[in-house]
Amino acid sequence: MGRGKIEIRRIDNSTSRQVTFSKRRGGLLKKAKELAILCDAEVGVMIFSSTGKLYDFSSTSMKSVIERYNKSKEVHHLMGNPTSELKFWQRETAMLRQQLQNLQENHRQMMGEELSGLSVKDLQNLENQLEMSLRGVRMKKDQNLMDEILELNRKGNLIHQENMELYKKANLICHENQELYKKVYGTREVNGANRNSLLTNGLGMGEESHVPVHLQLSQPQQQNYDTPASATKLGLQLH
Repeated sequence: MGRGKIEIRRIDNSTSRQVTFSKRRGGLLKKAKELAILCDAEVGVMIFSSTGKLYDFSSTSMKSVIERYNKSKEVHHLMGNPTSELKFWQRETAMLRQQLQNLQENHRQMMGEELSGLSVKDLQNLENQLEMSLRGVRMKKDQNLMDEILELNRKGNLIHQENMELYKKANLICHENQELYKKVYGTREVNGANRNSLLTNGLGMGEESHVPVHLQLSQPQQQNYDTPASATKLGLQLH
């Protein structure tokens, strides 16, 4: 069963009013945050309680939201008056030009230029800014190195797993070869000469059959064919 409709009017009980304010304030701020994230909107909410306490939320900063609101409101009022609109955009152009000049000057000072007119306090502030920037660069560098190390470790684990799979397949092929050998030669005992020959040709059935076999071709030894003595006695001549 759904709850009944609540009449929208001031709650007389102070405790109930405070509880309702706390719940609805949290829900309103939550909805404002969701709206800013889901719709990529710039949202600013300000709430003052009955006791004068401030609760606010802004997706960027409350100052920028208020400035944007005032500017938009001023532009809306100036749209009907061309002269006022021209003056407004002239002020905007001058303000943007001044901001650009300040940024360029700050950049030159960051690069170590035009420092003669700065006081000791200004130089200390500039030094603190540089140290903070350097610390941020180092943290970013360390983070990138850690990410690369983790990626290399992950790839190493994958290669290790692939090697293990290949090793299992090699063992399986070795066992299959042993079974085929048994089927061909039967279960009779193999003498020492045959066993050595099989081991030499990579067909041994010992425990180390999984060791790679290296084959090498050798030149046949030249035989010394001398004339037999019996042939000489019989008067045979070999040419």
